[in-house]
Amino acid sequence: MPDGAEVFLYTLTNDLGLEVSIINYGGAITSLKVPDRAGVLGDIVLGFETLDDYVTNPRYFGALIGRHANRIALGKFSLNGVEYQLEQNNGVNHLHGGFKGFDKRVWNARSDSGGLQLEYVSKDGEEKYPGTVTAVVSYRLSDNELRIDYGAVTDKDTIVNLTNHSYFNLKGEGTILDHELLLNADSFTPVSKDLIPTGEIKAVEGTPMDFRQGKKIGAEISEITGGYDHNFVLNNHDGSLRSAGRLYEKSTGRILEILTTQPGMQFYSGNFLDGSFVGKNGFVYHKYTGLCLEPQHFPDAPNHPNFPSTVLRAGEEYKQSTVFKFSTN
Repeated sequence: MPDGAEVFLYTLTNDLGLEVSIINYGGAITSLKVPDRAGVLGDIVLGFETLDDYVTNPRYFGALIGRHANRIALGKFSLNGVEYQLEQNNGVNHLHGGFKGFDKRVWNARSDSGGLQLEYVSKDGEEKYPGTVTAVVSYRLSDNELRIDYGAVTDKDTIVNLTNHSYFNLKGEGTILDHELLLNADSFTPVSKDLIPTGEIKAVEGTPMDFRQGKKIGAEISEITGGYDHNFVLNNHDGSLRSAGRLYEKSTGRILEILTTQPGMQFYSGNFLDGSFVGKNGFVYHKYTGLCLEPQHFPDAPNHPNFPSTVLRAGEEYKQSTVFKFSTN
């Protein structure tokens, strides 16, 4: 890095052939290789071959997102009677932690029970957030799954909402419009034209947001201006690890099931990929080349009392887990 910090690439493997590579710059997953129905390994995440590409990447490929994932309207929120003005890096709004969020930080790395543990200390005032937050994220492969465990503590009341922003394509190339997606969500949070939640929680029934029975992503995407970039309210949230949804690609037979302890999941269909990114193996990343399924709390949660809270109090511990489970059909 320009300041002399060293960035390393770590690779985890297991006996079933799964392989995941992670860099400690932004905690980004740079490669995730899983078998297809014939047992042939393929890389199912978008990414780059050089560190420079990750440093200049404005689309969060594979990265950890924090201190607060997703959008916060006007970059403002109130806590304990104090109004805070965060950095406005998405027009007038705040997105994914600001100009230099967790995705653009070098994390300290160490081995962790056969996995990889990353730690980053976000100082009080960073991107104008209150409190010093120590975040710890662990990656582990077990059997046919990749598990990510997130933790954080703070010395001052603040807001925290962490996730991973990997772009998936179970074919490894082409568009994701023929992938079949099932989401265990009866409701979603409608958004304004600049993708800020209105505060309403609306039933998916009778709308293009209904993925409860599973359907091709391209089936009704033309009815959504720009494509999908919405938070889905996961059913039966109680903080336990449970299935949020399933992604299936017919030609390879690959299946990705996502389990999470979180109340919501952002489904983003890669709408802002514009052909200006050349990724691994020379692939150009166009619109709908990859999709993100990001378990998290709801966007703009600090400004909507009816949404699950993202406030982390001093002395409390933020904990959440996501599991990416792989199989074939």
